Amino acid sequence: MAITKARKEELVAQYLELADQSNAIFMAEYSGMSVKGMEALRKVVREADGAFHVTKKTLLKIALEQSGKPIPTDLMDGQLAAGFALDEAPTLAKALVKFAKAEDALTLKGGIFNDEILSSDQVKALADMPSLPELRAQILGLINAPARNIATVIAGGIRQVVNVIDAYAKSEEAAEAA
Repeated sequence: MAITKARKEELVAQYLELADQSNAIFMAEYSGMSVKGMEALRKVVREADGAFHVTKKTLLKIALEQSGKPIPTDLMDGQLAAGFALDEAPTLAKALVKFAKAEDALTLKGGIFNDEILSSDQVKALADMPSLPELRAQILGLINAPARNIATVIAGGIRQVVNVIDAYAKSEEAAEAA
């Protein structure tokens, strides 16, 4: 069934808006995926602050051209769907890679990140990166470690002085009792 010119323009505008808002766009083939599986995938993507749309390839190409993003023509085969990372790219990449491992009908083909075309292996590598909150926690841990070590060393030195004074006091008490 052919779609009208007005609907095509509406889809291009939707893809263009999503492309402009996205930090990354991930391409996937969903051949043979059930409606229930697609609904589950969209739920997972929404939880990762993204949007997942079955796309018309030519209309997506037009939207990518208009947004100034590179066009990954080699990734645009088969039944194409696009995941748009509206927040953090690694978070959506993790969600898609995890879902693709569980669902054989979904195949990650690659994507666009920082105006660079990514292969499926690069998307998987991006998925292995820690998220922003995890990175912040790691950095705080690195910043706090030297301070914690200094406090431990100082406390240990004070503890040794207290132990020496306590031992001296006990030896004096023992000497007076004798």
